[in-house]
Amino acid sequence: MSFTVKDILQMEVTPALGCTEPVAIALGAAAAVSLLPQSEATRIDTIELWVDPNIYKNGMAVTIPGTGNMCGIDTASAVGAYAGDPAKGLEVLAEVSEDNLNRAKALLERDGVTVHLLEEKGLHIKTVITSEKTTVSSTIKELHNNIIALDLNGQPVLDSPLISETGPGNGKSTMAQLEEWLMELTLEDIYELVDQIDDEDLKFLKKGVDYNLKLAQHGLKYGSGLGIGKAIERLLKQKLLVNDMATSARMLTSAAADARMSGVNLPAMSSAGSGNHGLTAILPIWAIKDFLDEDEDAVLRAIGLSHIITAYVKAHTGRLSAVCGCSVAAGAGASAGITYLVGGDVSHMAGAIKNIMEDLAGVICDGAKAGCALKLNTAAGAAVQAALFSLQGINVKDTDGIIGSSPEMTVKNLGTLSHDGMVETDKTILKIMRQKEEDKKKR
Repeated sequence: MSFTVKDILQMEVTPALGCTEPVAIALGAAAAVSLLPQSEATRIDTIELWVDPNIYKNGMAVTIPGTGNMCGIDTASAVGAYAGDPAKGLEVLAEVSEDNLNRAKALLERDGVTVHLLEEKGLHIKTVITSEKTTVSSTIKELHNNIIALDLNGQPVLDSPLISETGPGNGKSTMAQLEEWLMELTLEDIYELVDQIDDEDLKFLKKGVDYNLKLAQHGLKYGSGLGIGKAIERLLKQKLLVNDMATSARMLTSAAADARMSGVNLPAMSSAGSGNHGLTAILPIWAIKDFLDEDEDAVLRAIGLSHIITAYVKAHTGRLSAVCGCSVAAGAGASAGITYLVGGDVSHMAGAIKNIMEDLAGVICDGAKAGCALKLNTAAGAAVQAALFSLQGINVKDTDGIIGSSPEMTVKNLGTLSHDGMVETDKTILKIMRQKEEDKKKR
């Protein structure tokens, strides 16, 4: 099966309000509640939730949009159940009213939400909700918005528009087919795909820029989250930093992450299933345009290339892993896009991708939280550096570590590291995080 740029953008690039893991949890709860009789929708007795280790890891500490400053897997599920609109997909929490938030808080206060940790790998969220006379459930697998099953009192609901066409019995999902196709491409193939980008695609890519710029502007104005972006802005004013391409990329990207990780009620344009990937894939490229003599269409084409490379790397590493995808997947995408924009050819892009892989392959994912802004800050700066180094003939040698004889082999090696080598790392990260949670409860 063959795909086009439009297919990639449609499937891999989508708006997401809040961190995609807790939002997916909220979506699962909202989808289940949609099956309840109207008289029971505000009278939930219990929610039982089963999530895979990486959803658990990424849902623990990040602020949930519309809640003030609340976080947690149980919170995401309760808020989704009472306040979510499942028809809005990953923007499920676009409208959280005070009444519904209070209902969610009441459910949490009486310990109405129970969270179970699944042992299996791969994105998986199962939600079971009981009310006065009814039990409903939803199952999400593979993708954050891929609802594969809904049940009402133990009976499958087959006619809901919320259910994905790639549910059980429908064969291999379109996303799985896309990932298999992507994994077979060469960098040359990917570079040629940029020529397919038409005016409609450019408008869509610009919409992604606008979404993510609003987050960055919010972060710079209010110093949200850790305030990394605003701190860089202050350091520039104090002349303690120089406003070059790398600093501009770091400031814009980290400011957006600051805002997003603090739960601001603004959507991000995601890439390869992650809002933070979207920030990294888009904003470093947009940030450097003022240093170059290129028109907007060229910048947007570079961003399109960045999305494709990000999806290509994620196809190898998996949707969720112990490797920070913002660093190695979206970072690789951004470095390729920057190389394209400053006039580099395919060989320069290959060098840039290998450079950033060597630089950042060891960055771990220890869950979604305010500190992600630091990692996006690093990834944005490294993407600019990797591209410029490659243009200067600086390319990591094939004899170095996991670096392969080609960018394709390097990405395959990264996939092997992610799937095989980081399994125990992921378990250890989760063990540390769960111990912190237990210690907090004891205080």
